Amino acid sequence: MNDTPNLNIKDIVNLNQFALTDTEFRAGCREVLENSGCLLLANFLRSQAVELVRKEALINKHLAYYCVQEHNVYVTPQDENYSADHPRNRKLMSSKGCITDDQIPDESLLRTLYDSVEFRDFLSAVLGEDALYEYADPLSSINIHYASEGQELAWHFDNSSFAITLLLQQSAMGGDFQYVRDLRYTTSGDLDFEAVRQVLDDEREPQDLRMDPGTLVLFRGRESIHRVTPVQGQQTRVLAVLAYNSQPGIELSESSRMTFYGRLGNEQ
Repeated sequence: MNDTPNLNIKDIVNLNQFALTDTEFRAGCREVLENSGCLLLANFLRSQAVELVRKEALINKHLAYYCVQEHNVYVTPQDENYSADHPRNRKLMSSKGCITDDQIPDESLLRTLYDSVEFRDFLSAVLGEDALYEYADPLSSINIHYASEGQELAWHFDNSSFAITLLLQQSAMGGDFQYVRDLRYTTSGDLDFEAVRQVLDDEREPQDLRMDPGTLVLFRGRESIHRVTPVQGQQTRVLAVLAYNSQPGIELSESSRMTFYGRLGNEQ
């Protein structure tokens, strides 16, 4: 992307539609997020920006680290107080490829957006955070996820209080984001195993979001169970994850980095 070194946020975001600095617009976004657990802004990226970042992601796809994870919905070790087929311990399978922050070109529009004060202030206001900070480790701030045919992100809860993603390329079929709100309550310790069982056994209808490229999603996944359905067809689903922290100096743990990225990022 050396041919686009001078682009800034106005060349990336549809600012005529999304007035990031407007107090009323921010308040409306925050209300939607708090009421539904998910804020979806279609056409957030300008069409040219989507195409540039999509091409960049596909060019760098060969760098991706692919992993298959067996996990329960809580992404925690098994609890011997429950049987193996109990919702607390039931094993699911997720698989994807990932490139990391240090593999994103310095001149990438994703990096321009991620570092933009205007964008970060907007996110802080909508999420109710005083400020947002990049990860201290060299791998975790910007990731791009690749899901090819048959790959999926199985049902799970997030450990973080919010997630921010940008869809860059949709699969031909499948690859839909689905979620069910308020299936655990971390403040009270209520895990609502019966409701989780209903989701796992397809007895409860989830919200189904099939979005177009260029869509920004802010999602609260700590209490809301969610997944990405298996990709169908030859076109890879490509998603950018913009990860921030509410405190400076935070690193993703070494064990998590090895699991998700296959390296720590401090290799010589």
